[in-house]
Amino acid sequence: MGHYLVTGAAGFIGARTSEVLIQDGHAVTGIDNMNDAYDVRMKEYRLRRLQAMGSFDFHKLDISEKSVIEHFKGRAFDGVINLAARAGVRYSVNDPWVFVQTNMVGTLNMLELCRRNGVKKFILASTSSIYGENPPYPTPETASSSEPLQPYAASKKGAEAMAHAYHHLYGMDVSVVRYFTVYGPAGRPDLALFRFVQWISEGRPVRINGDGEQSRGFTYIDDIARGTVLALKPLGYEIVNLGGHEVITINNLVKLVETVVGKKAEVIYGPPNLADMRSNWADVTKAGQLLGWKPEYDMRAGIEKLVEWYNAEREWAKDILTP
Repeated sequence: MGHYLVTGAAGFIGARTSEVLIQDGHAVTGIDNMNDAYDVRMKEYRLRRLQAMGSFDFHKLDISEKSVIEHFKGRAFDGVINLAARAGVRYSVNDPWVFVQTNMVGTLNMLELCRRNGVKKFILASTSSIYGENPPYPTPETASSSEPLQPYAASKKGAEAMAHAYHHLYGMDVSVVRYFTVYGPAGRPDLALFRFVQWISEGRPVRINGDGEQSRGFTYIDDIARGTVLALKPLGYEIVNLGGHEVITINNLVKLVETVVGKKAEVIYGPPNLADMRSNWADVTKAGQLLGWKPEYDMRAGIEKLVEWYNAEREWAKDILTP
């Protein structure tokens, strides 16, 4: 079986992707700097689960530091799955430099690691935010990605371009997977679904930016991890959307969480955030054609899984910071 280097291994998508790889019989070497971009207790929880599985070797490193290349000098991997990133459209407005360092310089370092070590396969996690303000819906990969609305999306565009340069120069096989609004158990606490589940479960007010009529195509974490692993196949250089087939407004999302949790929400509306896209909705035709992938979880089933996890971990999950 294979041996893969996964960056951001204690992150939401990185941890689940690592679990899927290990369950499939592969070995995983994981990198994460365990930063405090959000409550680090969530990352520590995911990392403990991975370390209990076996076939997992963890290195606390920062991919934005060039020394990470020398750290793995001569190490052979069947592929590098670069899931380490500074994420969050709003946070990137406040500190764009850290997004450039992790998402662009970090990607360059991982590409260079592949070049020097003879690693032929590289997967780059990208984002639906790259499509900007007025893409066609559902959005295909051919839609323009040259008008990003925030430094986060701009940094991911830069990472994609660098990956293409390494493909062109060195024949590296690259899959760029653009994720659409991922959610699920042990998810990022700075994103809507974890927050809504926690706030409604604990009787806290639900805060919404804008009128709540903005919409998202949410994608369950297991679908994302499975699609990422499928993207390890040889593709040359391809950009592939991985997104849920359902689109829901934030107001209706709150109603659905209320139903699953079994409690009524107190909703407080605030001003809209200019960094937010009004909608996203993936055209996943290409993922079906190239990877044989389609989302398997509908919104109700995915939220039930998230609420089930939250209730099982509630003793500590209720105190996770949700700014």
